[in-house]
Amino acid sequence: MNASVEQLEPRSLWSGFARLNAVPRPSKREQRAVDFMRGFGESLGLETLVDELGNVILRKPASPGMEGRAGVVLQGHLDMVHQKNADTDFDFETQGIDMFVEGDWVRARGTTLGADNGIGVASAMAILASDDIAHPPIEALFTIDEETGMTGAKGLAPGLLTGEILLNLDSEDDEEITIGCAGGVDVTARGAYPTTEVPAGGLARRLVVRGLTGGHSGMDIHRGRANANKLLNRLLMAAQATIGTRVAEIDAGGLRNAIPREASAVIWLSSEAAEGMDEWLPVAAKELYAEYRSTDPGLDITLEAAAGPAALMDPASQDEILRAIAACPSGIFRMSPDVDNLVQTSNNLARVRVNDGRYEALCLTRGSVDSEKISHAEDIRALFELIGAEVSLSGEYPGWKPTPDAPIVRLVSRLYRERFGREAPILACHAGLECGILGKAYPDMQMISFGPNIRGAHSPDEKVQVSSVQKFWGFLQAVLREIPEQA
Repeated sequence: MNASVEQLEPRSLWSGFARLNAVPRPSKREQRAVDFMRGFGESLGLETLVDELGNVILRKPASPGMEGRAGVVLQGHLDMVHQKNADTDFDFETQGIDMFVEGDWVRARGTTLGADNGIGVASAMAILASDDIAHPPIEALFTIDEETGMTGAKGLAPGLLTGEILLNLDSEDDEEITIGCAGGVDVTARGAYPTTEVPAGGLARRLVVRGLTGGHSGMDIHRGRANANKLLNRLLMAAQATIGTRVAEIDAGGLRNAIPREASAVIWLSSEAAEGMDEWLPVAAKELYAEYRSTDPGLDITLEAAAGPAALMDPASQDEILRAIAACPSGIFRMSPDVDNLVQTSNNLARVRVNDGRYEALCLTRGSVDSEKISHAEDIRALFELIGAEVSLSGEYPGWKPTPDAPIVRLVSRLYRERFGREAPILACHAGLECGILGKAYPDMQMISFGPNIRGAHSPDEKVQVSSVQKFWGFLQAVLREIPEQA
């Protein structure tokens, strides 16, 4: 129950998280969260601004004696990724997240938790509501639509913020201090294909791939986890070659920023082919179970009953489209030659849909080197254009270039060493943070990102560690206390 979450320490933070998670806030439909945050600021008597996009800015004066310190922007995003298990009955448009405590972790029942970035937002709320935490002048910036385009950050007008230092609270490992991140671009391929009538005497079946681990398409892309879209396509191509299956429709994957966990296709089989499928599929599935037993132990491949389709893909088009999906890269393209263990460029084949004479493939290409990122996206464009698709590149956002010698980086590094007795790992990450975009409008603002341990973000396995939130909360307060005088 969410009530048990509200009893965790620090209560001010967890209470704010529970209140926020009671508000439906999927990306691009955050108006209720915007209204919630506006009401929160006004209830505290804080200066409250909402720009034309829905970004919310709350201002709180400095604690007594800290008026001369540099102003700090506490920054997080209001939206959350909406993913659920197929067997979970949940409506992200109307329901709040159903949370529970499991040992040292907080989880949600069958859905994403929204700790990304709800914990960061809740920590800023707790600072704003406090009357006993020392802090410099605070501006809390809560952006919209971070997860599916970063349009809030992109549209934030220059001059609205006055702070000199931005603390981004959207990182997911309490033993990392982030000072750089990848940029991204959406690749969308769409096209048409001819259909044929369904022959008499056969039967329809639904081929389903489910139970994969999934995860964040940036932070988890290096973990070797299976992509449900690719596995389904692999099975379809093999079944086409071995048994002669025909495809009626494909419904695979979901959001661009999540590694696909589930995929399905309606196929048509002649009576003879149906017998062959029953013999062939268990063998093919067993091979995939063995390949992914470490990364995706829950992988489940089934053949289920399906209603007869109205039409089938033309055989030549079926072969062409399946081959294009097979050739589409998904995963790491290049590791950084300069930063150890950093993915430099990747692509996530996030969504494949084939139905009623139309097909589409949606990708998110990420990269910390913008030129290579765009080049990789152009390669994918060329691939799908070879089969006649119309391909667009959209929603590009820049990476965040590290500045390891910035004063805020030195301060946070020192405090980390003093507080935890070891050097802070100063890293760049392959996820997309809003700092690179905000830096375009505020080029002189120092920026750094840190946060608590969040695992499984962008999947229903998402969880946040209670003890790590406590560690992060204490560290955040220590940073605020040590902010230097204005430059």
